Amino acid sequence: DGLPLVRGERRSRLIVLPANGKLPISPEAKKIAAGVDIMDGAKDDYEQRPSGERCLVLSGNPPVHALISYNRLRIVQTPAHVVIHNENGDEARIIPFAAGHKAPGPRSWYGDSIARWDGDTLVIETVRQNPNNRIRGLMTKFIVNEDAKVTERFTRLSKSELLYQFTIEDPKVYTAPWLGEFSFFAASTG
Repeated sequence: DGLPLVRGERRSRLIVLPANGKLPISPEAKKIAAGVDIMDGAKDDYEQRPSGERCLVLSGNPPVHALISYNRLRIVQTPAHVVIHNENGDEARIIPFAAGHKAPGPRSWYGDSIARWDGDTLVIETVRQNPNNRIRGLMTKFIVNEDAKVTERFTRLSKSELLYQFTIEDPKVYTAPWLGEFSFFAASTG
């Protein structure tokens, strides 16, 4: 039927919290997201082109993997870091295992991320988002401001299913934190 499979269920929506499946977005922020078209404005110079078009960062991807349909991930862990390689765009996030975020400084395209294990779940917390990539998503646009906190969780549910969850906390935009989830499935090698 084409609906994504998550934990053995067919899902028609990405958002699972709040339970109604709707973004808890403030009316002001909804107007901002609806009125933004990443293709608007002058495009006379390569620096005016969207970051995804320039293959710098795929719009709407890290630190929220919102492009569900063609994300292929490889996750590699070293003693000090976890690397998440995204086949689409050949992007790699290198995230240290750390107890706290580094001091503010120049911003990365991916924000300031740290990783830790919570039991069998890899947890990645990202703060200091890139302000140039705050409108994310394709069909449903959502906002991730530079001072938002994004918490991602990767949990292996079976040999072939990896549950991906993300929570966005941004009181300037949302009336409450919200949680989205979907599953990645291992490619068949047969």
